[in-house]
Amino acid sequence: MPSGSDPGVRSRLRIASDFARSPEGHAAVLGFFGAIMITVGGFGAGAVRKHDPLLEALHLSWLRFGHGYALSTITIWIGVLLMITAWVRLGRTTIGKNGSQVTLNELRAIVAIWTTPLLFAAPMFSRDVYSYLAQGALLRDGFDPYQVGPVANPGTLLDNVSSVWTTTTAPYGPMFLLIGRAVTMITGDNIIAGTIALRFVMLPGLALMMWAVPYLTKHLGGKPTVALWLAVLNPLVLIHLIGGVHNELLMVGLMCAGIALVLERHHVAGIVVVAIGVAIKATAGVALPFLVWIWILHEKERRAAKRGVTNELDDRKHPDAARPSADMPHPLFVFAKIAGIGFGVFVAVFGAASVIAGVGFGWVTALQGSNKIINWLSLPTILAHMVTWVTPLDLDSVLWVTRKLCQVALVVLLVATWWRFRHSEREAVMGIVIAFVAIVLLSPAALPWYYSWPLALAAGFALSTTTLMWLVGLCTWLMLVFQPDGSIGLYNFWHVALATFAAIVAALSLRTVDPLHLRSASSKPDLREPAPAVRA
Repeated sequence: MPSGSDPGVRSRLRIASDFARSPEGHAAVLGFFGAIMITVGGFGAGAVRKHDPLLEALHLSWLRFGHGYALSTITIWIGVLLMITAWVRLGRTTIGKNGSQVTLNELRAIVAIWTTPLLFAAPMFSRDVYSYLAQGALLRDGFDPYQVGPVANPGTLLDNVSSVWTTTTAPYGPMFLLIGRAVTMITGDNIIAGTIALRFVMLPGLALMMWAVPYLTKHLGGKPTVALWLAVLNPLVLIHLIGGVHNELLMVGLMCAGIALVLERHHVAGIVVVAIGVAIKATAGVALPFLVWIWILHEKERRAAKRGVTNELDDRKHPDAARPSADMPHPLFVFAKIAGIGFGVFVAVFGAASVIAGVGFGWVTALQGSNKIINWLSLPTILAHMVTWVTPLDLDSVLWVTRKLCQVALVVLLVATWWRFRHSEREAVMGIVIAFVAIVLLSPAALPWYYSWPLALAAGFALSTTTLMWLVGLCTWLMLVFQPDGSIGLYNFWHVALATFAAIVAALSLRTVDPLHLRSASSKPDLREPAPAVRA
């Protein structure tokens, strides 16, 4: 820059130049090119529309068939692997394995860099966005999405909904239906505009995650940069939640922000935020009973401080939100009061959203629609398949039994977890993590992006390198076991084998730069003696 230029501009350019030359800068560029390849390949092999006049007008319809489809698929998978590689390299830098460190602001900038290309991609690894738009159009056109499925409103949006969901009522909260109605009122039946608009509407969820996930480490003991790297920069999160356009992005962001507010003693505000998350997707409601314990513990501390003591000695050693103490002689009364306030706040928020949307509580029964999903990611399905291997029983009859048994086990486990994890803030949040994992594993259906629920909170704890390696392997495997068009790859042996191999390599690479020792011999220093010089 010329010597007379703005010093502030020169300083920012110097910082950007230093970042571009750093290991984290190299990872950012690699992941960015991966995101671009996913976006480009998605026009041919993503969860594309059945009839795409845009590709026809651009004379690119060949990307969806034959060799063009194969080329598009290869492009996507190369992009996914590049993003995973960049993520793992960035992880080594974040946990300090290569002697350098990365800052929160740098990680947040990388989130923006990797996300930008995905905002304009075709839906990736899922066709759910078409159902979102069709359900929003139902509410827009005077139908109740909790009473009828998209089939009641024929049109372009219905044509692209997966056949299994055309007759299924909406399983989402009233707030999300209002978002779908607003988007379809603006974009009409234009699927491309609707998809991009929904992505932009969900970006506040990503912003809340970028703030709340590192902030939770203040109370949970983790490292902010590691938390952001694991829970937000994760390709499983960005590719599925941004590329796949899933409302989990809003739900998880609101839930994390609400929990952070409760931990900071803004109890009512936190419950309001979590309640809005429940009005997006009901799963966020799992956190609410655990937040009651945190509020009670804070109330005990407040009363102790009012008495002029920090806490009774026994309470400091063995805190318990349900045990009587000098500051809380009647814990059941306090529990009823706090739980009643929390429930009232939740009902007010959820009720207001329902009234504005003009719908009732039909979403509760619509939650059973997930029973149509059958894959190896849920324990009931695994158990049912194992029974059919050793008995002559058919899968459907066995699956009904295993799902009922797992539902009973889930209820028991959720209640036991809620009661067990009541002794501290960290315990309560850990209880939420365990509850989410139990729901994912024991529910009738599970999908890869469901693991973003517990991951967002688990990232806030202090995790060992070994634990991080396991999580990297799991996230990589989950990222790779679905096809770009949304179909399941779990029933293809070679697909699962390759995904497993890639997951193991990714996990080992978090600790070792070259776990497979693929560097050529020529790249190693030549230890032989140099040849003697020859005089001219």
